[in-house]
Amino acid sequence: QVQLVESGGGLVQAGGSLRLSCALSGRTFSSYTMGWFRQAPGKEREFVAAITWSGGSTRYADSLKGRFTISRDNAKNTVYLRMNSLKPEDTAVYYCAAVAYAYIVTMTTDYRYWGQGTQVTVSS
Repeated sequence: QVQLVESGGGLVQAGGSLRLSCALSGRTFSSYTMGWFRQAPGKEREFVAAITWSGGSTRYADSLKGRFTISRDNAKNTVYLRMNSLKPEDTAVYYCAAVAYAYIVTMTTDYRYWGQGTQVTVSS
């Protein structure tokens, strides 16, 4: 059984940075495409970024390009999301997700495994 555990969320002022981490256990990490999603209060869960198992391909939500960076360390079974120049509208619960695909997918329904989420709050 695959388990995903996110960490690194918290309260940050606008313009600040955070790095989220997501550790996968239970299966071979390098077999999975990993994604980050977020859900703000009263809104649907939305795609943030994804990375293939090799790290050779990444994709971002258009509105986040240039501020967020996804990366992975297969030796540590961990995927990261670096968030810079944070804005109050980035406030949300951020979720890590995994699927045993070799290519990028961006829909919530594409992903099989989900973490419990980590809260990110950006104050103005």
